[in-house]
Amino acid sequence: MIEIKPVDKINATVRIPGSKSYTNRALITALLANGESVVKNALLSEDTRVMISCLGELGIQVNVITEENRLIIKGCEGKIPVDKASLFARNAGTVVRFMTAALTLGNGQYEIDGVERMRQRPIQQLIDALNQLGADVVSKEGTGCPPVLINASGLRGGTVKIPGNISSQYISAILLTAPYANSDVRIVVIDDLASKNYIDMTIDVMNRFGVAVERDSYKEFSVKSGQEYKGCEYMVEPDASGASYFFAAAAITGGKVRVEGLGDSSLQGDARFVDILAKMGCRTKKSHDWLEVEGGELMGIDVDMNDTPDVVQTLAPVAVFAKGKTRIRNVKNLRYKETDRITAIVNELKKVGVEAREFEDGIEIFPSPPHSADISTYNDHRMAMSFALLGLRTKGIRIKNPECVEKTFPDFFERLEKLYH
Repeated sequence: MIEIKPVDKINATVRIPGSKSYTNRALITALLANGESVVKNALLSEDTRVMISCLGELGIQVNVITEENRLIIKGCEGKIPVDKASLFARNAGTVVRFMTAALTLGNGQYEIDGVERMRQRPIQQLIDALNQLGADVVSKEGTGCPPVLINASGLRGGTVKIPGNISSQYISAILLTAPYANSDVRIVVIDDLASKNYIDMTIDVMNRFGVAVERDSYKEFSVKSGQEYKGCEYMVEPDASGASYFFAAAAITGGKVRVEGLGDSSLQGDARFVDILAKMGCRTKKSHDWLEVEGGELMGIDVDMNDTPDVVQTLAPVAVFAKGKTRIRNVKNLRYKETDRITAIVNELKKVGVEAREFEDGIEIFPSPPHSADISTYNDHRMAMSFALLGLRTKGIRIKNPECVEKTFPDFFERLEKLYH
């Protein structure tokens, strides 16, 4: 357990570790690439180390230079080196989804499993989509969740229709694998796509590694067969989700925080968290290589966060200190994350004395001064980091199981403490 100390106005310039989303996408493209890739400013956290471990199990050499946050990967040219593997992805949803698709390119039998919570996280839509493209993938227990069995003999290709409302990672997984299918791959999204910006990030990484994607907005995507990823040097930009906690700290304390290395051209949807804070009354400044938030008088807002679900938890403590209620909408997919995040947020807000209501697709928060409490994290890194922010203005906020931040931001609490100096 860790107790957060209240702080006066903060004025800080911070650097944030590399993006988890970009790091894991770069690892998959580097895995499949022709030649050697160097990934700079990579995030070295539990989730990315799980991906690195899985690559090792598949016979891919990854040289980790920890002091420099640099990874060197020798690619397999689209051919999985081993014909049998049993992978353990802990609670890393990105790893399970991306690996399930990539392993269809192999020739053999593979299994991928995770912790108990991962065995409750749906993947059937991805399984169905891959099977439409000629794969042989099943949920081992018939639950539509991991463990997943892949009987691989290459991916045929063709057209696949897939819902987009549960996880954009299903579509990203297919896109990342598509260049090595035997024929062109065409993805048709049959309803509104959640977290659209993550698809933009996937396509951006594919382009950087030499593969083109044709698209019709967010309704249809096509990848020509016969393309290949080429090993390259890739720089990972700072993680916008990680930056959100420090922007929120500025909003809550009325201080100022600038995050370097994350600019106004970022494709990370969570970089738009600064725009949400601006609507609440903060002052924001943007440059090509930094973003800045200065706290102001906070007002509650009504906001659709379908494209920024990973910062919903960050917004919750900000809403506590605003004038007027905040309504967060269109984030039903939060129920399928590391925990049911909608229920978890409401539970912990009530624990500190703040009235909150949950809806099927969102949350309503009625601001009031919070009181001390021991915050449960549900082994969810984002619960730990976001609710720690309450402690910047409230005595006695203690975070249980703070180690869960290892998943994406191992030194979060050390960096948060630096805001005091």
